[in-house]
Amino acid sequence: MAGLASPDDAALAIVGEDAVHRVEGLPGESAPVGLTLALGRLRTLGATGLRVALPAPGHPLGLSGPPEFNARALEAEEAVVCFGAAFGLVPEVYEAGPAGDVHAEVVWQVLPVREAPPADVPSLGEAERELAEALREATEVLSKLDVAASGPVAEAAIDAYRARSERGREVLAPGYPPRAVRVLELARRVALLVSLAYGNGPGGAVSAGEMAARAEALRPVERTARRAQVAAYNSIVEERERGAR
Repeated sequence: MAGLASPDDAALAIVGEDAVHRVEGLPGESAPVGLTLALGRLRTLGATGLRVALPAPGHPLGLSGPPEFNARALEAEEAVVCFGAAFGLVPEVYEAGPAGDVHAEVVWQVLPVREAPPADVPSLGEAERELAEALREATEVLSKLDVAASGPVAEAAIDAYRARSERGREVLAPGYPPRAVRVLELARRVALLVSLAYGNGPGGAVSAGEMAARAEALRPVERTARRAQVAAYNSIVEERERGAR
């Protein structure tokens, strides 16, 4: 959308390891179309950027309405909102193929959205400060409860994350500020640690009260990590919006 990558390269990056992505409900199209055509059509409809939304129950992060779009995005737990055009896209993911060769196919549904500031998205600076503070607080609480993620499963997940990070250092598309890359990498690491702590059993928390305390400590950290990821992904659009004022 910024003219820093070709539509074909952008489409390949979006598809990643999935089998195919299609876009349905695009104005002027009676059937689903491929990503390259869809990106070009969104530009002709006025879109100059795309924002990410990562909502969760009780936290409509990155959404601007209307309720119908928000409900679909909350169900998918992710969405894309156009900047410059009143459209949003919600993915529907399907698994296809025989056992042992299952792949993902994605259909993006285009829906009308309200042109308004997205909900609860911080600036990059705010996100970075909040992330560091939340991580310190949660680490202290989890250490007291003896529920830090550990063991062979956790170690394998961390090793896999490090390997992916080393393989692909470019975590954002061309044109993003360096601070966005730093914030996104930290947010991803924090989100990984939170998921490991959630999925590592009760650890040393032997009572219901201690288990509830762990969940209470992790919940705001997970929320902060999601906010930071959205801030990083959306930073290029936010900078362009500030420059246009």
